[in-house]
Amino acid sequence: MIVLAGGAARHPSYLGDLAGIPGQRATPHLRGVGDSPAPATPEAGSYWNQAADIETLRKHLGLPTLTLIAHSAGTRLAIAYAAQYPDRVNRMLLITPPAGYLVTVPSDADEISAHRRGEPAFDTAVAALSTMPQPGASDDEFATWQETTAPAGYAAWTEKEQAHAKTGRWYPAAVFAYFSVTPPHDLPDRLSELHVPVRIIAGAQDHLTGLAPVLAMTKLFPRGEAVVLDECGHYPWVEQPTAFRQVAEDFLTN
Repeated sequence: MIVLAGGAARHPSYLGDLAGIPGQRATPHLRGVGDSPAPATPEAGSYWNQAADIETLRKHLGLPTLTLIAHSAGTRLAIAYAAQYPDRVNRMLLITPPAGYLVTVPSDADEISAHRRGEPAFDTAVAALSTMPQPGASDDEFATWQETTAPAGYAAWTEKEQAHAKTGRWYPAAVFAYFSVTPPHDLPDRLSELHVPVRIIAGAQDHLTGLAPVLAMTKLFPRGEAVVLDECGHYPWVEQPTAFRQVAEDFLTN
């Protein structure tokens, strides 16, 4: 199983052990993240082009196909790989994926998280989401923005979530490189030809993705299915570890 971290361009340490999902896993540091050097050009660090890196990894491991587990922005890379190497994918587990670039269903983020309005940390986080630092921002500026927006990523903001939010640093240059290439316009159509099991785990209160677009995204895959975890935001293995492990393990082992 290949695990692809999100962020984008966040050190995969924030994934922890994914609530103890069993099985052998490899979690690469994506280009410009952790121990991996920066890409030669921003385009080489895009999620679309890093699909070739995953194919190189598959060949290195000597595996005929890959089981892909991906979180958040990492699901973009998993999908890019599946679209370019469909015969090399065994199955995909997509955890709280962004869907707005694949479907036209409007986000219902404000509606599903309305109960949190009035929480100072949450309101500040939501306001800051629209003021993402621009390319060239310092590491400190980017880290401060991530710290400010963190409460919007969880269904609650207790000590548990606050501790998790401090794990796994971001790499700003790699963030902007990750989004430097727009995928082909026929990407949704390509996914309709992917006849492998795809399970999407969604958080019922995920303000970062909304719920309606994620559920609509499931329909792009012929064998797609969605499992929605209640009282859960963008990090289900942290917020609902028991339910997450059960849903993930069932899919990966059956």
